[in-house]
Amino acid sequence: MAKLHVSTTINGEPQEFLCDADQSMLDVLRGPLGLTGSKEGCGSGDCGACSITLDGRLVCSCLMLAAEAEGRQIATIEGMAGEELHPLQTKFLEMAALQCGICTPGVLMAAKSLLERNPDPTEHEVRFWLAGNLCRCTGYDKIVRAVMETAADMRGGAR
Repeated sequence: MAKLHVSTTINGEPQEFLCDADQSMLDVLRGPLGLTGSKEGCGSGDCGACSITLDGRLVCSCLMLAAEAEGRQIATIEGMAGEELHPLQTKFLEMAALQCGICTPGVLMAAKSLLERNPDPTEHEVRFWLAGNLCRCTGYDKIVRAVMETAADMRGGAR
């Protein structure tokens, strides 16, 4: 089978790669592109560990064909921090909202996507938005509190 040539932008940088027609974006990210932050937890879109954004929309990279990236904008966990950690990353560390780390990249990508759309979410909205991300370690309470506190901090503490 012939390889497909894909030109895309990942974390603000132009990227080109070759892939098979049936290859997932997750496989390309973790393989040839060396972006191993996104994890494969299930391979069926049920756990959210591989979450990325595609043109600003949260998607499971295990369900996306790499060829679909042609001409699109992708953001991964590797692009979340700039010179310093993103406020969500800092708050997750401060509040111990992570343990084994398998779900953490996907949860952070989902939480960032939520806060970009809604800078003042209710706890119910945070829980609903993160429902596609499975965590077997923390019980979600610390994750939800970290997202809520980050939102408040980013708004300047206003509720």
